[in-house]
Amino acid sequence: MTARDDDAANSQRIVDVDDLATDLARRHRATSSTGAFIDPDVVDADLASLERDGFVVLEGLLSEDECAEVRRAVQPLLGATGRNNFEGERTRRIYSVLGKTRACDHIVDHPRVLALLDRLLMPNYLLSQLQVIDIGPGESAQLLHHDDGMYPLPRPRPPLGAATVWAIDAFTENNGATVVLPGSHQWGADRRPTENDARLPAVMSAGSCVFFLGTLWHGGGPNTSPRSRLAVTAQYCEPWLRPQEAFTLSTDSATARTVSEDIRRMLGYSIHPPFLGMVNGMHPARLLSE
Repeated sequence: MTARDDDAANSQRIVDVDDLATDLARRHRATSSTGAFIDPDVVDADLASLERDGFVVLEGLLSEDECAEVRRAVQPLLGATGRNNFEGERTRRIYSVLGKTRACDHIVDHPRVLALLDRLLMPNYLLSQLQVIDIGPGESAQLLHHDDGMYPLPRPRPPLGAATVWAIDAFTENNGATVVLPGSHQWGADRRPTENDARLPAVMSAGSCVFFLGTLWHGGGPNTSPRSRLAVTAQYCEPWLRPQEAFTLSTDSATARTVSEDIRRMLGYSIHPPFLGMVNGMHPARLLSE
């Protein structure tokens, strides 16, 4: 019996349009993330900061050894500086990270981050972008922006995604720490940053990360120090949106089989009900098992 024959034998009856919003998969039903193991009181406190300020700094999630391993793995992969002032004319980046190293996997699927995403976004949310960013000495401040601004839905509105910026090197006031504008996640469509708005550099130790909503205005800070500042950013979006990075093209199937179940789901080997993300009428996870 083929997979299709097996499905037909166990077919579900759809009697109402609301049934289409439920998980109809049989072989690959949605599962809980490792964020389910985080103390709910901790998640509640993180969420309270997000709701109030639009961001929260999560301290000490990676050890010194883990930061050192990321640094060793990505340094040989860093190439030329950016192509424009938004990418950074003295900033080096790595795109398609998952196809080049496994060193950042535990950043993408860190349970403390997933616990927040599980509360903020719909099930089977997607990884939208993963980059390594090395801001060099003399880099100027990045243009302030909000990460879900490319989606043409008017503000104010709930965020359509969220982002993390991980300090592999410690973030200081003068080495390019991410600058956030507290409360800007609640601004309307016509509101833009002014000189009178509070701007806060996300100063934090190596191994920490700043988690912020997709509606929060922010940008990379200027690096006036004599040394570069290394970070990893992972961004996430609702499962019904197109991610910034086409991971199903940039990440091969061998890699998708290697990464964790959480990352595999966030790469797009998942379904948003009733059938967004299907392949040949079937769940995309079958591509990895058949």
